[in-house]
Amino acid sequence: MQRLPALCRKIARPACDVFINHRGIDTKRNVAGLLYDHLTRLRVRSFLDSMNMKPGDRLFDHIDRAILGCKVGVAVFSPRYCDSYFCLHELALLMESKRRVVPIFYDVKPSQLHVPDNGTCPPEELQRFSLALEEAKYTVGLTFDPVKGDWSELLRNASDAVILNLMEVEEERKRKRKL
Repeated sequence: MQRLPALCRKIARPACDVFINHRGIDTKRNVAGLLYDHLTRLRVRSFLDSMNMKPGDRLFDHIDRAILGCKVGVAVFSPRYCDSYFCLHELALLMESKRRVVPIFYDVKPSQLHVPDNGTCPPEELQRFSLALEEAKYTVGLTFDPVKGDWSELLRNASDAVILNLMEVEEERKRKRKL
């Protein structure tokens, strides 16, 4: 019987501070995974699907809840990012919910990112995704070339950007509470 309160606390965990949006096949074993580990060591509660979900979790329910509960999003754009419906859905939800987003352009230039129209997505979804992608492309972010780049510098710069944005979000919340 004593285990029940501990279980309830575990189930009702508070929302994450940072949601890491990425294309797993491209970045989970490098930039997204390393950033998650680095932020975790800094005691920043982060959401990375492979670390925060378990078999049986409903993808959209779990991910959408994490996005709507986060304070800051990190969008790790990679060459095949836009081929993923899930990536584009997550990005659109981050933008529509007015979350701050720190873009990381990993081995891709912003101008190379386009929502493909392969006929499988309704027109309103394509427009939603395109608007979110355009907004992200015109947000100051970090660029990284995995061949020439310094991984330590990327992690340091990305973590600093995330923490700075978290602090600004918290300041905005405090100001709003005073009003």
